Formats: sequence, C-alpha cells, structure tokens
Amino acid sequence: MRAMHIAATGMKTKALLACTLLLAWSYPVALAAPPAALHLDRKGERWAAKTLRHMPLEEKVGQMIMVWAKVRFLNDASPEYVALHEEMDRYHVGGFGVTVEVDGAQLLKSEPLEAAALTNHLQRDSKYPLLFAADFERGLSMRLNSATAFPAAMAFGAAGNPELAREFGRISALETRAIGIHWNWFPVADVNSNPANPIIDTRSFGEDPSMVSRMIDAYIEGAHQSGMLTTVKHFPGHGDTDTDSHLALARVTGNLDRLNSVELAPFRSAIAAGVDSVMVGHLLVPAIESDANLPASISPNVITGLLKQKLGFNGIVVTDALDMAGLTKVFSGSKHEVSAQAAVAAVRAGNDMIIIPGDLDGAYTGLLNAVHSGQIPESRIDASVRKILRMKAALGLEHNRLVSLADVEKNVALPASTAFAQKVADEAITLVADSERQLPLPPASGVVAVIFTDYTRGSEGSRVFVNELRKRAPDAQIFWVNESNAESVQAGVLAAAANAQHVIALAEAVPNPRRTTEGRSGGSVNLDAGPLQLLSKMVETAGGKTVLTAFGNPYIGSEVPGLRAYVCTFSNTTSSGIALVRALFGEIPIHGRLPVSIPNVAVRGIGFDRNATALQ
Repeated sequence: MRAMHIAATGMKTKALLACTLLLAWSYPVALAAPPAALHLDRKGERWAAKTLRHMPLEEKVGQMIMVWAKVRFLNDASPEYVALHEEMDRYHVGGFGVTVEVDGAQLLKSEPLEAAALTNHLQRDSKYPLLFAADFERGLSMRLNSATAFPAAMAFGAAGNPELAREFGRISALETRAIGIHWNWFPVADVNSNPANPIIDTRSFGEDPSMVSRMIDAYIEGAHQSGMLTTVKHFPGHGDTDTDSHLALARVTGNLDRLNSVELAPFRSAIAAGVDSVMVGHLLVPAIESDANLPASISPNVITGLLKQKLGFNGIVVTDALDMAGLTKVFSGSKHEVSAQAAVAAVRAGNDMIIIPGDLDGAYTGLLNAVHSGQIPESRIDASVRKILRMKAALGLEHNRLVSLADVEKNVALPASTAFAQKVADEAITLVADSERQLPLPPASGVVAVIFTDYTRGSEGSRVFVNELRKRAPDAQIFWVNESNAESVQAGVLAAAANAQHVIALAEAVPNPRRTTEGRSGGSVNLDAGPLQLLSKMVETAGGKTVLTAFGNPYIGSEVPGLRAYVCTFSNTTSSGIALVRALFGEIPIHGRLPVSIPNVAVRGIGFDRNATALQ
C-alpha cells in the first residue's frame, strides 16, 4: 500500500535497559524496540491476511471503531478501566483515541509516563494489537505536561522553512511513539483563506496552497522517519468556512475550479507524499455533493468518488469525530439511533474507520445489523479491516505491542528538542507594522502590559510571557482583562496606558471548539466583545506608544483601528511567550513573514525585519 510507503531501515533491536526488565514481568507481550520507519513486509502481510480470515464478523466490525481513552492513573479495578476493558471485550474496538479530561475549556493535562502506562495496560489486555491515535497538532504538549512545546502550525508557515516542519514531524513521532501512540491526526491540510474561520485559523500553515503543501509533505517525511502514522484533515478542506463543525455544519462554497486549485491541492500533494490516512470533515460541499443531508463525512461522492477514485487514495479513510454536532444534526432519534445511522452512513460512503461515536453500542450494533440486513456487504467490511490490520503490521504491532517506560524518559522533551521548538517560535515572530519604529523596545522602564485573554489567569503561554517580561521590566504594571472584568478595570487600564512610556497589548485568542460564544464575539477564535472594545479604546488613548501583539489569532488587529505597531506570534504556547519577549526587547532578530492576509492591515508575505540589538 503506497500510504504505508515505506522501506526497511535495518535498525537492530537495542538491548532493553535493566529498569525496563523489572517492569516487564507483568506484560507477557514483547516490548518494542525504539520505533523504526514504517515497513510492511511479507510476514506482516501474512499476519494481516491470516488474522482477517479467523475473525468473526463481530470482531471485524469492532476493528473499524475507535473511542476515547483518557490519560490518568487507572487501577485495574477502577470503574474507568473496567469500562475501557469492556469496550475491548464486548465491542472489539480496533484502538483508542488518547486524550485527557477537561474542565470547561481547560485541558487537564497528564504526564507522558502515565500515557505510556495506560497504552501498555490496554495493549496487554487486548486480544488483538491496538492502534492508538491522538490529536497532537502541536506535539505531545497539546495533551501532556513535560513534553516539547511546539508552536501552532501557522508559526511554521511564518518561519517559512519546510526543514523546520520536517524536524517537527520527526521529533513529534519520536515522542509520540515513546508513549505507545502510533497515529497522529495531523497535519492540518486546510488552507485558511477565510479570516472569519472560527476553528481552523492557526491550526493551518497558512493561506497559500503551495506553501501549505510543502509544509505538509515535509512533516509527513519527518514523521515517517520515526515510525509515526500521519493524517491530513479535514477533507476536502475546512479553511474557507465560517462555521465551527463541532457546533454545526460548515459549508464550503467554492466551485470545482476553486476546490481543485486551493482546497484540494495540499491533499493531492500529501497523497503523493505517502500520507497514511485522510480524515473527512463534517462539511457541506455543494460543488461535489448536492444533497444537503450528506456532509462530506458520509458522502459517497466525496469519499469514494473524489478521494479514492479521482485522487487515487488507497490508505485509511477516517471520519472526523462522529459525536460532533456538524454530523449528528443530520439525523434524528435517540443518541443510540443517531450513532447507528451515522456509523452506517459513514461506512457505506467509504470510510474505513469511524472515531468517537456518540454512543458506542449504537455505532457497533448499527454496523452489525447493516451487514446482517445486506445494507453493507461483509466484503466491504473485510476491505477496511484488511487495511487496518496491514497498518498495524506496518507498525510491527503483531510482534511488539508495548513500549519501554525507560524510553519515555530518554525520548520525550530532549533538550535539543526543546531548543528546536524555541527556535521555531523565535523565527515565527512577524512584525506586521511599525510606522514609528518602536521596536525593539529600549531597556524597560514605564512599561504597561495588558493581557487580553479568554482565561481568568491566562494560558500557560501568556503567564510565561508575563514572567519573562518582569525579568526585563521589574516595575511593569500588568493588567489581566477578560469578558467578566473588562468594564471594571477599564478606567485603571486607560489611565495607566495614558501615562506609560510603552504599552504592550497582548491579545490572546486561539481556536477553541469548546468555547460557547453566546454572541459575545465573532467566533471562537476572536476576543470577546468587552476586551476587544477596551483594546480599541486603549490604542486610541495610548496612540503610538502601543504595540499590539497578536498572541495566536493573527487577524485580531483587523478589528482595531489606529494601530501603528503590530506583532504576530501565531501561537500562544510557552515557547511563543518566550519568543515574543525576546523579540520585543531586541534579543533575537525578527524575520517572519505573514502566511495569511490580514484584512485592512497587510497582505500575505509582509514582514519587517529587525536585527537583534540587545547584548546576550
């Protein structure tokens, strides 16, 4: 299969460390060597064929389903682990999507060792080897502490060097495979050409299809070097939309010429580069599918006709999460019934795996009943399960399922990896405007920093920014502004800004599908109305003393009149917070270029250079 593409590396199995041997007594399945490049050999092919022949229908259907496993310590007898065990035993699931618990919009991050222990635990108890997947769009640090903190994809677009994306893929794969996860639902192949897009935004590399394609191809190559499966999403393109498909159906309005030249270009390139899977979005695409009740994720025209037949993709086709409102609203009935209908429609359309159904029993029994009733031929199930088993064999899971916990400590957050992530964040900093040449700022005095954020205490990245700022400006006045306090702090903020020598406005906004906007802002990626209004008043008050730093969403400045200095980071991670302070005070040069156009402000490719001036 081209999607598994991959040649043998001849890597020899390393001797297991003594501490690993002490842990291995409870794990009867062999421990894996450090991951090599993906390779499907004849033994793997024979294993996949033999396993499929001996699988009853009930097990084959289960192999096509993936549900969540949330990382934390779980005792064997805990209700949470018993539930996961039942999902393997009763429904024969082919794998798990790995994530963590949430508190509102905040991810309750866990630790890499806990993730590795959980994947080992589940692998040990599963009849067949499991596939583990995750949304690690920014690497492990998306869900786990103590991992390399990469900035968002658009930061790589601003840095403009595909070699950085290749190394991003390699390091992400090294860390991901170390904790027993094989499959990243990344890279995002969406071309973010719509500034009003509320959910893609900085998750995309940019608005130029050619540049996005180069970055994606490089990431895939790097990921494959360290044995990780890759996914391009959200087919056939979620970039030119203004709706969050977690909440409702998004519509792609372009005609076929537009789709071919923009939306489909990165997917076409990724297929040629050997991407392992394509994730199909819950999107209405009238140019391809005229039925408004058939979003792309359940459309035979989109999946079988376009993706498989016209684009020639023969790897794993996977749905976006089936519990998203963009799909569930298409159907009616109970949660169980909706899940059954969605699963059957998805498989009939050509998907090989369905992930995160709203009701596992509904999806599983729905597919079984569809086969028994003749709606879905068993040969159709066999074709998908054969792909899935071959993917597992390409990973070597038929003989090595487990990971060495010692490898977690060796491969996650290597100092060189952390330094590389910081290099990317540094090179991404883009100076969009500086009409009065404020930057770099002089040795700090009289600094006021106002942090506009959705979070009560800011994100990790904005907190790091403040800590780094205080090292350089110990007397700086710091204000935190969110929707709940914008009115009460307004007078103090405006007075401080009027009297300051330099005003740094950090506007923090990133895509967040869990946030309910309730009419407070133009979308989940924008500032709320109260903070945005105060930001505009502050710029009006402080005039040329203000440096707006778009900490995440680069388009924020398009809604703020009178800006004279405007800096973009394209991410709000800790590495971006450090890079921003360094750039503002001339400790690093600024050479980034806009990977998107900002309405009323600047076109793609703009970026003003500044040399480093501060002594290191």
